[in-house]
Amino acid sequence: MAHQKEATNRVEWKIRVADGSSKDLVPESGPAGRAWLGIQGLIAGLVLKVGRCFKKAWDLAVDDPRKVIHCLKVGTALTVVSLFYYTRPLYEGLGRNAMWGVMTAVVVFENTVGATLSKSLNRACGTLLAGSLAVGVHWIASQSGEKLEPFVNGASVFLLASAATFSRFIPTVRTRFDYGALVFILTFSLISISGYRVEKLLKMAHQRLSTIAIGGFMCILISILVCPIWAGKELHLLITRNMDKLAYSLDGCVAEYFNNSGIPVEKSQGYKCVLNSKAAEETMV
Repeated sequence: MAHQKEATNRVEWKIRVADGSSKDLVPESGPAGRAWLGIQGLIAGLVLKVGRCFKKAWDLAVDDPRKVIHCLKVGTALTVVSLFYYTRPLYEGLGRNAMWGVMTAVVVFENTVGATLSKSLNRACGTLLAGSLAVGVHWIASQSGEKLEPFVNGASVFLLASAATFSRFIPTVRTRFDYGALVFILTFSLISISGYRVEKLLKMAHQRLSTIAIGGFMCILISILVCPIWAGKELHLLITRNMDKLAYSLDGCVAEYFNNSGIPVEKSQGYKCVLNSKAAEETMV
């Protein structure tokens, strides 16, 4: 009876061979065999996912090779700026603040020349203004005595950070100088707080400003000289494509109105692409 129940619950697999006969497949029994099958399935699934990711990346690179060029430009800029940290004479002149040049290259390098230039100028202006105010506040705080110095620094951080954050809600400031206001808050807070424990604050502010200027200048130089991408040209091509899509959509709507058969649904829905590209157009402008 037990053998009959075991035979009933067991699942049998058969395959048909070349001569027309069938052959039973006996699965591996025991927990070790099931664990090995599970591991094989997990590895196979992981390999398939990695293969799909590589295929998508390859298709993206083939569709727009400029994205690959942009990645190489960013890598080149970071490599060049990092030499200020690796080279002993340059490192002795800038100190640990040389890392600010690397950070600047990471955050300001954009796909187009105009966006890179705008971010670089925003970062330079925000850093210069914040550094100047931080040094001035540090001098005032140092003249007020040891007991009042932390309160003066804290009050200045509170007031200026709150004012700069409020300015980011103003539409004109948010459109053009949002990143500069963010850099101002970050730089002023770092210099004011660290200046309480650092004696040579003016030297530290000068080194940070120098490294940021070097990183931004390197990004602008590489962005202009190596396969530059101009936002004006991209905007012109985007508007042209949008006009074609809009005309195609209107054509589909007219055809659908006159009850013409065989009109694809996506033909009359092309206007959605035009509406969705508004943010990209405003950024390029």
